[in-house]
Amino acid sequence: MQQRSRVLGGALAGVLAAAGLATVAPWSSQAAPPGEKTVTATLFEWKYADVAKACTDQLGPAGYGFVEVSPASEHIQGDQWWTSYQPVSYKIAGRLGDRSAFASMVSACHGAGVKVIADAVINHMAAGSGTGTGGTQYTKYNYPGFYQDQDFHGCRKNISNYGDRNDVQNCELVGLADLDTGSDYVRTTIAKYLNDLRSLGVDGFRIDAAKHISATDISAIKSKMSDPGYWVQEVIHGAGEAVQPDEYTGIGDVDEFRYGGHLKSAFQGGNIAQLRSVADGKLGSDKARTFVDNWDTERNGSTLTYKDGAAHTLANVFMLASPYGSPNVYSGYEWSDKDAGPPSGSGGWTNEHAKREITGMVGFRNAVGSAELTDWWDNGGSALAFGRGKAGFVALNNGDGELSRTFATSLPGGTYCNVVKAAPDDCGGNTVTVGDDGKVQLTVHAKSAVALHIAR
Repeated sequence: MQQRSRVLGGALAGVLAAAGLATVAPWSSQAAPPGEKTVTATLFEWKYADVAKACTDQLGPAGYGFVEVSPASEHIQGDQWWTSYQPVSYKIAGRLGDRSAFASMVSACHGAGVKVIADAVINHMAAGSGTGTGGTQYTKYNYPGFYQDQDFHGCRKNISNYGDRNDVQNCELVGLADLDTGSDYVRTTIAKYLNDLRSLGVDGFRIDAAKHISATDISAIKSKMSDPGYWVQEVIHGAGEAVQPDEYTGIGDVDEFRYGGHLKSAFQGGNIAQLRSVADGKLGSDKARTFVDNWDTERNGSTLTYKDGAAHTLANVFMLASPYGSPNVYSGYEWSDKDAGPPSGSGGWTNEHAKREITGMVGFRNAVGSAELTDWWDNGGSALAFGRGKAGFVALNNGDGELSRTFATSLPGGTYCNVVKAAPDDCGGNTVTVGDDGKVQLTVHAKSAVALHIAR
């Protein structure tokens, strides 16, 4: 859920200790998605049955390690996308599928070697009153079987001052009933919901609107779980704001919103050379989940979107090639109305996760692992290139004309497959030869890239 856009590690530890949490937490913060395959695909508003098929047919074969799925909770009725972010109960009874469909999806994804991250809406419940998608009758501050009036913060007005921590974390985000996450009952109820998803095989969680929950409260909720899995938190950076992303890095990873803004500036401003310093002023690489765009940023204009075509694709290529952060490929649907919900049929989806340029780079990411960045080159504007040690090399041309030159790489001499162009099982017509001296002569077409790695 989009927010309206310092406690450092040691200070946070002190806060937790004072709250009696540090000595009982059965978990440690996860620095990156566990395993060798660290790329996530977010299939926004995809039905769970369709996610299962995508895991089997697309994500698993491409080498994605994780799929993030939209919230698994009963929500308000309506066609808009944001209805998924207004829960009325923790039953899996939304428009994306029921409990059986969700469990089947997790099983299918695991069978394809893909782990599942569930988007968890735990900061708030729905506004208004009515009947939920699973039949629950609710009114604001009264959600039968889960919460009543006393379970919500006393500030019953919209957040108005992002310089005031109390306002940000205790008042209401766009009128949504704000849960009192300082309450042991609320913490226990949320932990029970997350434990239930874990029992269905979920591997981790994206914590929606984490900025609006204190780090102490999130830690307490997580501590009530015996095995919480991987966590990533939505904490949008705002200059001068009271709540900052680095407060949450002791709990898990954090979505790095500044990254997408930096990519937009570089690719739309004609100077991708500036991406050499893409990590500057951001969260540490071991705590940042990176993305080119997501459902909020594509609608508020703060990042590139699928509507930017080649620049958007190239930005994803860069993200997957760069060693900074843990990349998340966003795949949503076409829209003109910012509130419009997902398509009802097979048409209208962007299918970014399945583009050849992107799936090829998922394989690149898996092949290069943690290899260091080497052999950086740029032309001061529209083109750059760099290596990943002896494991990979990429050249990007965001310009309007061809780029032809000899590049230095750290790759061993040999013939490689250009993975942004080649089919998964056929390099025909897309091979590149690197000399024994590690140099390669390339012509990189306008708005295109060349990427080589040792596994192909």
